Amino acid sequence: MTMTRRAMIASALAALAPTAALACPNWRAAPHFGSIRLTAGFQPDPYTRRITAGGTIALGRCFSGGYRGYVTQRPDFDLYWGGVASRLTIAVECPRADAILLVSDPDGGWHYNDDYRGTNPALTFRNPRQGLYDIWIGSYDGTRRNPGRLIITEYAY
Repeated sequence: MTMTRRAMIASALAALAPTAALACPNWRAAPHFGSIRLTAGFQPDPYTRRITAGGTIALGRCFSGGYRGYVTQRPDFDLYWGGVASRLTIAVECPRADAILLVSDPDGGWHYNDDYRGTNPALTFRNPRQGLYDIWIGSYDGTRRNPGRLIITEYAY
């Protein structure tokens, strides 16, 4: 392959990359509802924050493995976690919608939950790693502007 042809292919692939990134959750984007730094043993526990669940990006187009529902491109909330704990739970209560929860962990892994308690999702991280947890709160059916509450706790949930 000639250098010119390689350059043309690289250029074409680079042009496609931003389009694909725009269609899926982007952990680098600024969160809609802010961020917090919490350290193991934080008080008061649980930490809660009002949020709005929903979005227009279909997770099934971005992830394999049964991820369903709709989120926004930007995270809804960023958690900067520090310290050593045996568990950290991120949960959502959304009385008017079937909410879903998507989290990108500090190692770049993706975690998903739909129905932990009824139609409310939750994810528990055992011995959570320190660093940034990007949190998306979507809806299973694509509805938007569903009021709810984000819950972060070290206690059993």
